[in-house]
Amino acid sequence: MFTHPKDLIAPLDALGYVVDEELATVLFLMLKLEKPLLLEGNPGVGKTEAAYILAALLQTDLIRLQCYEGLDIHSAVYEWNYQKQLLAIKIQEQSELSAAEKENLIFSDDYLLKRPLLQAITADKPPVLLIDEIDRADEEFEAFLLELLSAFQISIPEMGTIKATAKPYVILTSNRTRELSDALKRRCLYFWVPYPDAEKEMRIINKHLPNIEQDLAQQMVQIIQKVRELKLDKSPGIAETIDWAKGVLALQINTLTEENIGASLSCLLKSTNDVQMAEREMEGILAR
Repeated sequence: MFTHPKDLIAPLDALGYVVDEELATVLFLMLKLEKPLLLEGNPGVGKTEAAYILAALLQTDLIRLQCYEGLDIHSAVYEWNYQKQLLAIKIQEQSELSAAEKENLIFSDDYLLKRPLLQAITADKPPVLLIDEIDRADEEFEAFLLELLSAFQISIPEMGTIKATAKPYVILTSNRTRELSDALKRRCLYFWVPYPDAEKEMRIINKHLPNIEQDLAQQMVQIIQKVRELKLDKSPGIAETIDWAKGVLALQINTLTEENIGASLSCLLKSTNDVQMAEREMEGILAR
């Protein structure tokens, strides 16, 4: 379908995702080499959105596993429908089946509840599997993923090894709250997703708000770029950029000034400390 990384740029742009050639190249390699892709970067730079847009581009399902501390195999891979199994055991009490036959019957697909990872490798058509914020999961779960990421298979004690019927396109994201293992990184392509530069951020605003005045958009981009230089609790990401632009337009602001900018900062910054810091520095930011 795609013969060069640049072939991805226009289709992704048409779906509303502004991508530069570097990210387009690593997405292209992920598709061609059929290797998982690890996207690291600060929160809000579009890592998760890349998986959703890729699924839309490929016209396939997106299966998402949201990671968190304490995530275990039962939540991520599978668990048994115990109530249905108990009912089957009760029904089979008087049957002439052997104990082994009864066991094989209740430990079958009919009683298996598939969670995201198992759903992904048993899908008929290759889905996009998003393993979101892998750095939030425990190291033990990260180690469990190695079999899936290298061999695209999962071992279930009662059933054996289940191999992928169609290899999923795997994207892992990390906010780098902890360092991931070398073993996991070796199994993945890697890309650090930075905050957008001024040119790319301008393109993003125009993509989502095509009717915005260019002078206003340019002023907003300049302010956002300078705000990110402050020592904030959470620097604004792309989602906050878009929210802020929408908020400014909703307030019918044509030019941002020190007097009117405070009314919309709640769209851009997400803590009292960050808002107060930005307000203290705003005179200097606007004057630069």
